[in-house]
Amino acid sequence: MAPPPDFIDAVTAAIAAIPNGDVMTYGEIAQEAGFPGAARAVGNVLATSGGTLPWWRVVTVSGRLAPGKQREHGCLLVAEGVQLIPAGTHVEMATR
Repeated sequence: MAPPPDFIDAVTAAIAAIPNGDVMTYGEIAQEAGFPGAARAVGNVLATSGGTLPWWRVVTVSGRLAPGKQREHGCLLVAEGVQLIPAGTHVEMATR
């Protein structure tokens, strides 16, 4: 079942508004969009966005980067000044 258009619009707006050099979690996006608890659905919106949103600014609650895209994800974040843990697999959440 596809998410309702108002959800997609709200999530899209929240993701598009993340400033350069900042990150938000899927849960924070869901909360910002007015749909607390819908973190997984936020991931679905990103997965179907066709790369039109700044997906690299969204991480898991633990700061984990997108599995299978960790290198690209990390490079995009580092280019914006976001600090990663030394292994390069997570955002340093304490410094954000």
